[in-house]
Amino acid sequence: MLTRYGVDDDHIRQTTLDLQRQGKERGWWAKFGQLPNPYSVYIGLESAATAVRNFGLAAVPGLLQTERYARAIFDQQRMTEAAAEREKRFQVRMARRACLTEEPLLNLWTIIDESALHREVGGREVLREQLLHLVEMSKRDNIDIQVLPYGEGAHPGMLGSVAILEFPEDVHTPVAYVESFAGDVYLERAEDMRRVTLAYTHLHSSALSSTKSRQLITEVARSLAFASTSTSLAGAGHFRYPGTEPA
Repeated sequence: MLTRYGVDDDHIRQTTLDLQRQGKERGWWAKFGQLPNPYSVYIGLESAATAVRNFGLAAVPGLLQTERYARAIFDQQRMTEAAAEREKRFQVRMARRACLTEEPLLNLWTIIDESALHREVGGREVLREQLLHLVEMSKRDNIDIQVLPYGEGAHPGMLGSVAILEFPEDVHTPVAYVESFAGDVYLERAEDMRRVTLAYTHLHSSALSSTKSRQLITEVARSLAFASTSTSLAGAGHFRYPGTEPA
């Protein structure tokens, strides 16, 4: 067909042939069986992306979740699904994380609302483990983590979480993904992408730097450790809060 339509540019021909070949290949997620179409579409886009910019409002973004944190999320978000289906989604989420540590590395730039650092998903110990994981992942060259502090007040991200996926220029233009109770929404039109990109730029300018964000996450993790220790001591009868000493 390329020859019939007079396409002689070697680069265009090679790119088209590569896409045709890739179209016949099964994605790595196929081994998990049939997945809901909206979810498999997103995984396919994420696997083809070179970079992802996202904002997490109520929870830590999926690619940075620990096993216990992710399982606690699924147990609440997917409570109406059968246990087998929840387990399959959980295993897929865990497998997706490989894009951050295995070649070709995905470049991830994530902004997390401070509320997610305090929401005790799975309990204090699970949250503390999750925060320490964020600290370690933030040290990787391909990962940039920023926290949007409470002190910034209202911000564009209050409408919900969003992810912007970027691809090689000759493959696809950027795509924005928004998940809600109404379903999954993909934005590609130039007008929509300008609006999403502008909102993300505002979030970036309002967020703490990567270094200060790491410090804040570390401080919150330490406070959780102290709170857990204090509770344990109080329960054992060895600790009393100031002002509660017996007369």
